[in-house]
Amino acid sequence: MAQAKRASSKKERRQESETLILAAAEKVFAEAGYGGATMQLIADLAGLPKANLHYYFPTKEALYRQVVENIFQIWLEAADAFDEADGPREGLGAYIDAKMEISRRQPAGSKVWAFEVMHRAPIIQDYLETTLMEWTKGRAQLIQGWIEEGLMDPIDPQILLNMIWATTQHYADFSHQIEVLNGSEPLSDAQWAAAKADVKNIILKGLGVK
Repeated sequence: MAQAKRASSKKERRQESETLILAAAEKVFAEAGYGGATMQLIADLAGLPKANLHYYFPTKEALYRQVVENIFQIWLEAADAFDEADGPREGLGAYIDAKMEISRRQPAGSKVWAFEVMHRAPIIQDYLETTLMEWTKGRAQLIQGWIEEGLMDPIDPQILLNMIWATTQHYADFSHQIEVLNGSEPLSDAQWAAAKADVKNIILKGLGVK
């Protein structure tokens, strides 16, 4: 019993340390980019010895890839709404809601992704060519199915996905600009709710969703 408790406690400490490291890394990579970030900066922000980072993540690239994979995994989970929906109104609506909420709750992760892609993805090109490509093809096929059922206007599914990504992630990647235009204040709960509703309304109406 005592041995099991020690093992459980050790696992919890490990998870706590990894969570601290990943949160700090996400913030540092978002602000400094891959080239400007250092393991020491991340360790300082996490409040841990630098040796701890290397214990969990042997290299800066390994840590960076984990940060990128984490944000993409969160985006993948947001897309579960596609598979469970009866049609585009429910599926696209829930997806937009989820993506907007991620931009609100985890803006740094989106900024890391944007910074990497804008620099031609030197670290995660393989990820784009495999995981992202496979996911996008699957979602495009589902959207095409809705079109063929007459549930929405015929459009290029890839263009639709690009539009949703650009709009929802704008609220994370350009959060400072949004705050400046909002009187140098973060959006309130009511403003976020209104933004989500308007984004959904504009996109769904533009698609002629039934």
